[in-house]
Amino acid sequence: MATPAGMSARSTTDEVAVPDGILLLDKPLGVSSNAALQRVKRLFGARRAGHTGSLDPLASGMLPICLGEATKMAGALLESRKAYRFTIALGARTSTGDAEGEVIERREVPPMQSATLGEVLARLTGERLQTPPMYSALKFEGQPLYRLARRGVDVPRSARDIRIDTLELEEQGPTSLRLLTVCSKGTYVRSLAEEIATALGTCGHVVELRRLWVEPFEDERLCTFELLEQAATPQERAALLLEPDRALRDWPRVDLDADRARRLWQGQSVQTSEKDRATRVRVYAPEGRFMGCADRDAGGTLTARRLMADEQGR
Repeated sequence: MATPAGMSARSTTDEVAVPDGILLLDKPLGVSSNAALQRVKRLFGARRAGHTGSLDPLASGMLPICLGEATKMAGALLESRKAYRFTIALGARTSTGDAEGEVIERREVPPMQSATLGEVLARLTGERLQTPPMYSALKFEGQPLYRLARRGVDVPRSARDIRIDTLELEEQGPTSLRLLTVCSKGTYVRSLAEEIATALGTCGHVVELRRLWVEPFEDERLCTFELLEQAATPQERAALLLEPDRALRDWPRVDLDADRARRLWQGQSVQTSEKDRATRVRVYAPEGRFMGCADRDAGGTLTARRLMADEQGR
């Protein structure tokens, strides 16, 4: 029997299909990423699920959630670029870098010339270093930084490599800026907003933040909780999922015959005819069954990296 899109052939003891797929959730304001994940997990009855990059409760937008075997592809999404639209309120800095924190500094907002603003945005674009904020989920000696920050503790943080590909002004007010950015993983928009404000001779904080997309889902439709809850059957909910291989849409594809697919599932390296450069690829068994991702060396040898379960569920 054919399996509905987004549903695995594997079943629980009560014969309810276990979903394997990616949900592009439109996370609403006021909900933590973990709370959103747990709600999705309950709706699908999934045993395994994980999101690919947290959004603050005061942020909305795309939160990819991987269910079942698709969790094995989550690592690829964590490496992806992301796009955000955000608004900076100038003249006040908060303890958290957003509207949730207390105002800890106020400064006059100087008149902003278009040329000056353009120079600032251009200077902050490209590859550079950024120091993560204290209000983040990064850990210091086993404790999340935000917990230390709430106790008034400040610890040293190492600057990290980031890349800002796009930083564009969309709207300008007397004391506010609305911008669009496309950036690498590890970029903190709250920190970026503070950097912009400082470069303009004032201070600021984020008052609105929305994640527009996570690569490679730039043009995909988002799914709301309302839409999920309107689905009357598991099959209708499963139809809202993307197949796990969509996470690797831009990776080179390799199709294997049955023998080489079996050996790769067993942990053996297999030879292909492609001899180019070392890269990561998405791999398929006969009949287009997605196997997972593998490393291919310059000689064409494939080594499994992260594979979906085989026919026996292993």
